[in-house]
Amino acid sequence: MSDEEIQTLNRPQAEHTASARPLPAAAPQPAWLGPVLLVGIVLAALNLRPAITSLGALFEETRTGLGMSGTVAGLITSVPALCFAVFGVTAPRLSRRFGPAAVVCAGMAAVAAGLLIRPFATNAAGFLAASALSLAGIALTNVLLPVIVKRWFPDRVATMTGLYSMALAAGTSLAAATTVPLTEALGGSWRTGLLIWAFLAAAAVLPWLPIAAAARKEKAAAGVPAARPDAGPSVVRSRTAWALACYFGLQATGAYITMGWLPQIFRDAGVSASTAGVLLAVTMVMGVPLAFVIPGLAGRMRNQGPIAVVLGLFGLVGYLGLYFAPVAGAWAWAVLLGVSNCAFPLVITLIGLRAKSPAGVVKLSAFAQSTGYLISIPGPLLIGALYQHTGGWDLPLALMAGLLVPQIALGVLAGRDRTIEDECGMRD
Repeated sequence: MSDEEIQTLNRPQAEHTASARPLPAAAPQPAWLGPVLLVGIVLAALNLRPAITSLGALFEETRTGLGMSGTVAGLITSVPALCFAVFGVTAPRLSRRFGPAAVVCAGMAAVAAGLLIRPFATNAAGFLAASALSLAGIALTNVLLPVIVKRWFPDRVATMTGLYSMALAAGTSLAAATTVPLTEALGGSWRTGLLIWAFLAAAAVLPWLPIAAAARKEKAAAGVPAARPDAGPSVVRSRTAWALACYFGLQATGAYITMGWLPQIFRDAGVSASTAGVLLAVTMVMGVPLAFVIPGLAGRMRNQGPIAVVLGLFGLVGYLGLYFAPVAGAWAWAVLLGVSNCAFPLVITLIGLRAKSPAGVVKLSAFAQSTGYLISIPGPLLIGALYQHTGGWDLPLALMAGLLVPQIALGVLAGRDRTIEDECGMRD
């Protein structure tokens, strides 16, 4: 992407508002802000999934320890996507009121508080409430990290998106792989195993305290007026926004199905339980390097549709392999599905590229992620119901492969070189 295109993507929202007035020059940023922002973004991203994957690793022990019924256990597995959708909607309003940095700081504090409280819960209701607190903080941070990147790194959107996507993938894999060994090393209690992740979340709060304070001072020094309630474009009128939201939902559906059911698919085919776990780890680890590579590649392209096509085709081959030869090609299918799941860093990058201003990014991010997570909720439940009803994986795998067809088409639409401001009639 050329310098001129980057500047076009990052013109202030005021240029697109008829009544906008020139704002005073922004105060110089302190020298420490850039490095601290870098650390803050990485630490925040590392904490966006351990609350979920650490529980998954100890779910049977937690369920037994709290006496959860099967219905309640099923509810807890569906809570993350629901919380991401419900609380993500509030991010634009909170961002306008307090600033994105302050909201991310509060979000990280909520994550830490929830992770600190839930191991001490004595019943399922308390555990669920503490988990919801953490997930609310994750939802806000999910939406606002692309805004932070657009606001403070406007000429490095793809690079910074790749960095925090890689950190997110690393945090996901780290919690999944180390929670059980750490639990055993610390005495074997599931409560201790869940508690340790509260300390990582608490560490993420620390850099955001000075970042939020600096952002508040910068806003005051610049004399920026309070944002109007309707600041930014109306994303519901944008076809690109809808394509992004639906693409986000379908890729999230595939990711949740993979995380929840891939080991069982391998085990039912005759793979040992330990090997099935390693195969899932391989799938998840693929996201760490590719989460950095894909945003950089996308940022250099005018149209990102071809990347969506390639990722979808990898997934199709992976599911077809599971259908015809699940054991013989198990390692290859695990790698292919891991590559396909890297649609997540692509869609996060597209959120930053398909809006011209931070105001547009925050609305697009909230809309795409909240709508997308709502779309993703039925998928894993439907796959489970089909598996239980048919007693095998032929029909579920056919459905998983079939969902990739509309995902590819939506990725092509979302990858076109246009912005939501243009589609909403907000011209320069």
